[in-house]
Amino acid sequence: MPAQTTSAAVSRFTGPAAPLAASLAAFLTALAVCVGDAVARTFPFGPERRGVNDLSNQFIPYHAHLWDLVHGRTDGGLLLNWQSGWGSSFLPDLGTYLGSPLALLVALFPREDIEYAVYTVTILKMAAAAAAMTVALLRLRPGVWWAAAVLGASYALCGWSVIEATYNPMWLDGLIAFPLLCLVGEWVRRGRRPLIGPLVVAVCWVGNFYTAYMATIGAALVLLVRLAVVHELRLRVVVRAVATVLLGIGLAAPILVPVFLGSTHAYPGWTNEFEAASGTDFLARLMPVTYSFSTPAAFVGTGTLLLAGALLFHGRVPRRERVLWAGFAVAVALSLQWQPTHLVWHVFATPNGSPYRQTFVLCGVLVLAAWTVVSYGWPGRRAQLGGVGVVAAVGVGAVASEEVTGWSYPLFALGLAAACGGVWLARRGKLPVVAAVLLAGALVGQAAATTAYADRERLGRLDDYPAWGAEQGRRTQALGEADGWPAYRTDSGREQITGNEPMLFGGQGAAYYSSHTPAVLTKTLAALGGGWTSRGRNLQSLDNPVTDALFGVGARWRGDRLVRTDPDAVLPLVTVRPEGAAAPRYGASPFRNQELLLGASVYTLPARGTACPIGSEVFLWAPDFRGTARLGTGGKKVKMTGELPKRRAALTSMGVQERAGDVVALKGRRGKKHEVGCLDSSRLAAAVAELKASAPVSVDVTDSGIRAELRPGARGTVVVAAPRIAGWTCEGRPADAYGGLVATRVDGDRTSITCDFRTPGLRAGLGAGALAAALLAGWLLWAGQRRRRRPAAVTPEAPARSELARTA
Repeated sequence: MPAQTTSAAVSRFTGPAAPLAASLAAFLTALAVCVGDAVARTFPFGPERRGVNDLSNQFIPYHAHLWDLVHGRTDGGLLLNWQSGWGSSFLPDLGTYLGSPLALLVALFPREDIEYAVYTVTILKMAAAAAAMTVALLRLRPGVWWAAAVLGASYALCGWSVIEATYNPMWLDGLIAFPLLCLVGEWVRRGRRPLIGPLVVAVCWVGNFYTAYMATIGAALVLLVRLAVVHELRLRVVVRAVATVLLGIGLAAPILVPVFLGSTHAYPGWTNEFEAASGTDFLARLMPVTYSFSTPAAFVGTGTLLLAGALLFHGRVPRRERVLWAGFAVAVALSLQWQPTHLVWHVFATPNGSPYRQTFVLCGVLVLAAWTVVSYGWPGRRAQLGGVGVVAAVGVGAVASEEVTGWSYPLFALGLAAACGGVWLARRGKLPVVAAVLLAGALVGQAAATTAYADRERLGRLDDYPAWGAEQGRRTQALGEADGWPAYRTDSGREQITGNEPMLFGGQGAAYYSSHTPAVLTKTLAALGGGWTSRGRNLQSLDNPVTDALFGVGARWRGDRLVRTDPDAVLPLVTVRPEGAAAPRYGASPFRNQELLLGASVYTLPARGTACPIGSEVFLWAPDFRGTARLGTGGKKVKMTGELPKRRAALTSMGVQERAGDVVALKGRRGKKHEVGCLDSSRLAAAVAELKASAPVSVDVTDSGIRAELRPGARGTVVVAAPRIAGWTCEGRPADAYGGLVATRVDGDRTSITCDFRTPGLRAGLGAGALAAALLAGWLLWAGQRRRRRPAAVTPEAPARSELARTA
């Protein structure tokens, strides 16, 4: 195509039509998802629950916390979250779960509508991915604008998006990032937008570094294919691309470095061995209405698959381009199945959960291959038959797969028929509106059906949680009215419905669930009898009078009501342990560990099969027990769900010993160890009173630290009832640890003590960000001066040198 014609085509199809195409793609995406959810009668279109796994355990509570933060209603700030885990680092969580600029939109909704807000943000992210891919397609090559819109929507509606990422909304930022980074690659190739390129990279990496990493790999490979297609594989362009990415990552370093260090300090999850999916299952996931947790959800719509399959047979596409794009698509597909490349895609560690989190890149590559076909003109009969053959081969190859459902083949066949009809009409230039409706309708229908099927399957296969209702509102109101922070903590309760209840309902409890759950918090809570799920990442509240006293819990939700504790029965947030008191060294028994941290003996540990003293409160510790327990014959039946190492049952109250001879009876799968402790409330009250007598006279809490006014001549160890996570300093020095809590020594010469928290890596991240900004400014300045010098080189005497300067 002549240069003039190409320029006109690009102007025509990427100018006024680009916004229209992007809008259409966004509309089709939102329509398909909403229709699918409505068909499944899933929230917000029906009574079926949408909240499963991490959506309810993490994303909704974190967005609720963000709402509180924006509206100035949270305990803590950007650095320190006083509500979760007795005090946790918030910046790594912000960068992991809330980095997307779209997350801030939840602040526009009422607090009680946080689930509607998260759903809206999820739909907007998918629509944004469709729009971004549509614009990227039109920038890569000119073509029919409505076809770009349909293909952009097919990317955003891929199986990975509607089945997996929809309940992990942070992953959807990677879905947006891939086409944006492909655009950055085009700017780099053409030497354009040296400022915007690194900024886009930075936004993508801040949005979600994990999927942005995968998107960056995919976009880099796309750039290499583009350079190879046009014979422009030059070192200068590659260096410029690497510099753009590194500068963008550097600009994002103030978030990325704390996130990385937060992961290094986290309690280890579990490691998985990668097992490649079978070939039949791999092919089956290209079809609509399939669901699986351990195979790649590569569905992109039968129309897109038809066009991508026609690539090798389309004579108008140059042979080199056909081979490169087809080979690239096959190579990406195979890289998902080979362990070494699987590890490269996943930052060299098989993830916990779905092992195919990079599938969206494969879906994007299939869309790019399909667009390559369309951009050279709709495929002719031979090419279309070739595409049908490829699609048919996928269908035949998937016959033996158990992933295929009763709806898969009928929808697959209908989609193929509609796509063939649409392509035939478009090629002949007849009824373009009908052609567009056929292709778009096939996609929307298949995607909506896949969404509806996934909605139903998730409820049967994953943990689900109730939507926000009147009961949750009553609980939130009660916790808010009882709040007395920082004089005492309010705990949202032991019987949790999500892993991050303090963020969702309020209070300042021990419950906390994050990829960054600190190892010190998990170990300390476990030593004191706490329970967990997700192998130590999802920590539960611990309902126990001793730990309530130690951590200043003055009110907690228990059962269906709020229970207040006598203020004299709990300690303030800061205490002073007597001089000479050694830091606790925890052992196997949580009862003895609690006593070590308290500094007093308050439990009796009866021999197995014998009873506790009358009037004492009986506690059972059986971390690996799964079943029911009861004190005597008339005691309450308590359900315990231990299954180490995945689940750990918390130390649990069995009630008060009222009759001699009553012992705890277990019914179920017994673990390797269990122990009974008998709490003497009078001894606990005496221990608390003794510690309160030497406690500071006042305690002030800030968004990033704590200050206590000490009693005159205070000596010993000042202990803050907060986990000693990395980042705490007291009086300018790293804080000590006292039984896993923040501590520092005083020798009678201080009247106050100040402990501050700074997120590990924040200073280094800010330094790296400043350096990247300086390098970017220098690069732009150098490029600007170079451009200004070019016209001066044009002289009548040196036309050759002038031409050289223009092409350099």
